[in-house]
Amino acid sequence: MNPAGKPGKTGTLMPVEVALARLLEMADASRIVERERLPLAQVQGRVLADDLLSSLDLPPWPNSAMDGYALRVADWNTEPLVVSQKVFAGQAPVELTPGTCARIFTGAPVPPGADCVEMQENAEVLADERVRFTETLVIGQNIRAQGQETTVGELILPAGTRLGPIEQGLAASLGCAELEVIRKVRVAVLSTGDELIEPGQALGPGQIYNSNRVLLCSWLQRLGCEVIDAGILPDDLDTTRTRLGELGDVDLILSTGGVSVGEADFLGIALREEGELALWKLAIKPGKPLTFGHFRGVPVIGLPGNPASTLVTFALLARPYLLRRMGVLEVEPLKVQVPAGFDWPKAGNRREYLRGRLENGRAIIYSNQSSGVLRSAAWADGLVEVMEERTLVPGDVVYFIPLSEVLG
Repeated sequence: MNPAGKPGKTGTLMPVEVALARLLEMADASRIVERERLPLAQVQGRVLADDLLSSLDLPPWPNSAMDGYALRVADWNTEPLVVSQKVFAGQAPVELTPGTCARIFTGAPVPPGADCVEMQENAEVLADERVRFTETLVIGQNIRAQGQETTVGELILPAGTRLGPIEQGLAASLGCAELEVIRKVRVAVLSTGDELIEPGQALGPGQIYNSNRVLLCSWLQRLGCEVIDAGILPDDLDTTRTRLGELGDVDLILSTGGVSVGEADFLGIALREEGELALWKLAIKPGKPLTFGHFRGVPVIGLPGNPASTLVTFALLARPYLLRRMGVLEVEPLKVQVPAGFDWPKAGNRREYLRGRLENGRAIIYSNQSSGVLRSAAWADGLVEVMEERTLVPGDVVYFIPLSEVLG
């Protein structure tokens, strides 16, 4: 048995894996294919459009891994050798004179004819400036071979790679000044509900500040999306239709709140009337309700309105969908197995994602796991996955998903 548990009975609820597989299937069917060519310094967070192949050998010539002396092992018979040249990084050496050695520095090309570099710590410079070597020499030691890292034509980064500082540095090492990347996914973000008002305004009776849209807009920008802030949708069907219709040039409409099937679910009504709607009741907590559909051909994902539900469902479902639309192949976050540092005495029929953090190598959880408490996520540094139909005692193994894995 998987030490972190396995899926249990979910009744009519859709398992998380099934929901994710369907989302990714739909994302694959509508991948973004348009591209743009950008300077290397501007591709942070973007997705590589074409395979990056090496145009040169790295290193392009054998070079020294040490400050020391280059020589031919066959020329050494324990007698001191004359230094015939000095080779600094950035210089082109001449062929090594037989029976001599060359002073060489880290990164410098090895002179033709040399097959060994001895570090300066194992060399003694005599009064007549000849060099005595005090340790046994081996052919190839302390030499970085030509093409040790890459060879011409070798695949370095496959298309679909998200580009970060390391990938940018690797491309720079190949001499790339620009890269072809997938254009940004255009995402319109809106919230629904008469109870929502913007931060900075005075709260009226029954009103709350809208936190979800700020969270999502910032998150989407970190993912490399182009964000259109579509504001708050009031609980009015005509306004909902009009506002959705104004968003026809985006790749995705992402909403929060109002995703249940009910008389106040104006978003769902609009989707059913002028598109299609698939309402998923997922075996996940928090975040059971999730809407995926289309409005006049534009994909729509409706996330639950409670802040922790918004966070969990975006992290585990909407984020992978968006990355796949960009062509990223590996879209699921890293999970690590850690011992639980808490009790979980009551098994549930939904997979739970608890806001938690690691302390002394164990996962502990925030005291209030309500779906309306965003503070739990600010306290946490990850999500603790508790499988369906599972209880826990301290020491049992659980999966832990670092928030750093899903926030960028």
